Amino acid sequence: MRLKTKPILLIEDDQVDAMTVRRALKELHVGNPLAHVEHGEEALVYLSDPSKERPCILLLDLNMPIMNGIEFLRAIKADPELRYLPVVVLTTSEEQEDKVESFDLGVAGYMRKPVDYGQFVETIRTIDVYWTLSELPE
Repeated sequence: MRLKTKPILLIEDDQVDAMTVRRALKELHVGNPLAHVEHGEEALVYLSDPSKERPCILLLDLNMPIMNGIEFLRAIKADPELRYLPVVVLTTSEEQEDKVESFDLGVAGYMRKPVDYGQFVETIRTIDVYWTLSELPE
C-alpha cells in the first residue's frame, strides 16, 4: 500500500476501542504510524500543528465528549486545507441519521464497531486507489 509513510489519525475517546483499532492495524500489517487523540477539538489542534505531518486518513468515532464526530466533520469540511482528507467513521451508533449525515459531510467510509478486519482492509485499499488516481497529472 502506498499509504505507508504518512500517519493515520485515530479520533476515539474509548481506550478499549482505540486498542482494538491498533490491534486491527497491526494484524493487517499496516505500517503507518498511528496518532491518537480523544475528541474533535484535540484533532483540530493536531491537524493545525505545522510540526505534525498531515495524516493520510482519519478514523473517526462519532460519540465523543467536547466535540463529537459530526461537529468535527463539519469543521474540517469547511476548511479548504482539510476538506479533502479521507475520513472513515468507526462507530457504535445504530442511528440512520448519523450515517446519512456522515455521508452528506463526505466521509469515505462508515463502519460499525467492532471493526470487521476484512471490511477495514478493503476500505483502506479503496481509499488508497482513489487518492493514487486523483493525484495523476492532468
